[in-house]
Order: sequence, then C-alpha cells, then structure tokens
Amino acid sequence: MQQLTVEPAALLLPRKQSHATVQPPSRPPITRSSNSPTFLSFNLRNTFAIVIIPLGALLCVPWVPLKNRTLLFGVFYAYLRSFAIVTGYHRLWAHRTYTANTALRFIFALLGAGAGQDHIKKWARDHRAHHRYVDTDQDPYSIKKGFFYAHVGWILFENNKTSSTGHVDISDLKSDRIVEWQRRYFVPLFAFMGYLVPALVCEYLDEDFVGGFIWAGCIGTSVQQQLTFCVNSLAHWVGDQPFTAAKSARQSPLAITLFLMGEGYHNYHHEFPTDYRTGIRWYDFDPGKWMISFLSLLGLATNLKRFPQNEINKSILQRKRENLKKEGEAVDWGVPLDELPVWNWEEYEEQTRTGRNLIVIRDAVHDISAFVAEHPGGPALIAGAIGKDATELFEGGVYGHSNAANNLLDNMRIAIIGDATKT
Repeated sequence: MQQLTVEPAALLLPRKQSHATVQPPSRPPITRSSNSPTFLSFNLRNTFAIVIIPLGALLCVPWVPLKNRTLLFGVFYAYLRSFAIVTGYHRLWAHRTYTANTALRFIFALLGAGAGQDHIKKWARDHRAHHRYVDTDQDPYSIKKGFFYAHVGWILFENNKTSSTGHVDISDLKSDRIVEWQRRYFVPLFAFMGYLVPALVCEYLDEDFVGGFIWAGCIGTSVQQQLTFCVNSLAHWVGDQPFTAAKSARQSPLAITLFLMGEGYHNYHHEFPTDYRTGIRWYDFDPGKWMISFLSLLGLATNLKRFPQNEINKSILQRKRENLKKEGEAVDWGVPLDELPVWNWEEYEEQTRTGRNLIVIRDAVHDISAFVAEHPGGPALIAGAIGKDATELFEGGVYGHSNAANNLLDNMRIAIIGDATKT
C-alpha cells in the first residue's frame, strides 16, 4: 500500500461536465492565472458544502444547546469518518498499500461519503496526481501556490480543478464496482451519512435530532474536513525533512501529528508511498497503521506492504550526509591546500628572515604570529620552531596535539612547500 498522506479530497460534490463557451471572433479568449482566483471562479457546490453549511450551523448554535451524548457521538463519528479517509480513501484506494475484502471496502465507501470529501475515484485521482507532480503546477493542491490554496482554495475555485491537474492511471478505480457505485450515488450518500445519520443517532441516544444535525452533522463534518485539509497545508509547511529535501512534505512536530491523526509523518509518506505506515517506529503516533494492523488480525485486510528497512536506512543516511555537508559549508576550515600558493624551502626561509613567525607542519606553511603569545605551552616553546619543519614536534615530539589544535592550525596556513629539497 502506498504511504499515507491524508490530503483534502477533490470537489465535495461531483461536477457536471462543463461546456466550452464560444468567444466572439473580435475578442481574444479571457484567461486567468490559476494563482489569482476571482469570485466568479468559485465552485458554488463545493463552497456551499464547505463554507455555507457550517456557517449556517454556527448561526444556529445559540438556539441549539450541545448535549453531552451528542458531543461524545459527534467526536466518535468524526474520528470514524477520518479513519475511512485515512485507511480507506488514502491508504487503500489511492496508494494500494494493502488489500481489503468487500465488506470493509463497502463500509469505507459509506463512511467516506459521509466525510464530504468527494467520491473515491476523484479523491484518489487527485491524490495520485499530487504525489506524481508534487510541488508543480500539475499538483492539484501544490503548497507552492500558497498555504490557503493548498488547504482549501483548490477546492473552492473551479478554475483550478480541471485545467492543470496532471494525468495519472486510475484504471483500477474504474474497474472497482464499489468505487463506481459510490461515485454514482455520492450526493445522496453524503447527505445521508454526513447529516441525517448523526441526527438520527442523537435522536435515539438523547432525543436530540436537531442537536445531532447541527453539532454532530454540520459542525462535526466541517471539523473533520478541516483536519484532513491540514495535511495538504500544515504537513507541507511545518517540520523537518529527515528522509528527503527534494519535496515540500515534512515531518511535523508531535503536537501537529496528534492533531492530524498521525498524518504528520508526511516526509516519510512522500518518500515511501507504498508503505501502509507513516510512523515507522513502534512508538510513532499512527492510528491508520494501528487500524490496518488490527483489521489484518481480523482477516479483513491482507497483503500489508512495508518498504524495505535497508532502503529506508539509506535515505536517512543520505539525508544526514546532505545536512552535514550543508553545516560543513558554513564552517571556516581554512584555505584548501590546493588553493594555497606553492613555495620552495628557500622562499620559506627567506620569509622567516623578514621577521614573520612562520612554521611548517606537514608541508604547509603556517603564520602563527597572532598565536605565539597564546600558545598553551608558552611562547618560548613555539618560538623555537619558527623557520623550521615542526611536524615531528607537533605530532608528538613534544606534545600530541588534539583535533581542535589541528583545526585551529588549518586556519593559519598560508602556503604549501613544493618539491624543493629542505635544508
């Protein structure tokens, strides 16, 4: 199965095929940048589902008290639908990191519809395009277009949904009968599972149909959507990159990872998308991994895929080398030996006779003028080596100098002794 990155699904409601508009011959076609949406480019159906419904619910809050049982069920149902997105839409259908039986796929399809993040085929297609074209114009929710765009803008603005998304293979999704069934009946399934089911359950639990509709349905669905959307924005915005720096995905801090239902291990996910895990260490907070493992114990999930640990270790080591190289470039190591001027021994002796405090260690000429008075062994000891080859003294003849002393000495070198015979 490919790695988990819960990305916001595509359009909340299926879009009808748009028809081309014939432009008058005297006027050039009107074009707009995908980065500069306007009011006219709003996708009204998505805007209604993501913005208008939750805002309307919030306006009703003063007249609809929140009951304890409604709150508990609302939280439970939001997490249940999140699992359908994380383990179903994302890890099962988008990345095929494991295999699920028909009953489990049907449950995921129902609960996923209730999450209001579009049907499986659209969600998985956009997510595959996100991985294939990440951080490019063909990435449907590229963070390069801004935090708001990656979070929800790509859903709200229709002109950013059809023209630039890169091509991916979804032949497996087209041949999946459950995927096709859910796509065909997505709108009624979304209304039923997203709003009516919470209302009916809360009516049964505490005679709270309206509270269930407003709190567990409208508000609970919106909160669950926003948490999912954060994976496309926060998880590409905050955190470090221990596996690869070639993509924007990051390993978010633990607080954000908890907030994102374990989806904060995003740098790993983008580097190893065929792994059913995102948190690979036993103590990593990855509810999706735990749920899939539990389902496999029940025989509902099989063929769980893991990326070879040796290859994971390679990426970690390569990334450490990259970071180490970058850190090393910020340190002054002295002038490289191959960039130093070449002196013969006679030139070296001539320079010392002019009063310069020079010594030779390992054929490199060092100007120790500023260090003579600071020498830990006293100025007399180091003064006795001026104008000579002090390699033997430096390397143990008097004192075996430390690595720090070697590093300090490197910053004092000014020339290299050539092939001339020393006298």
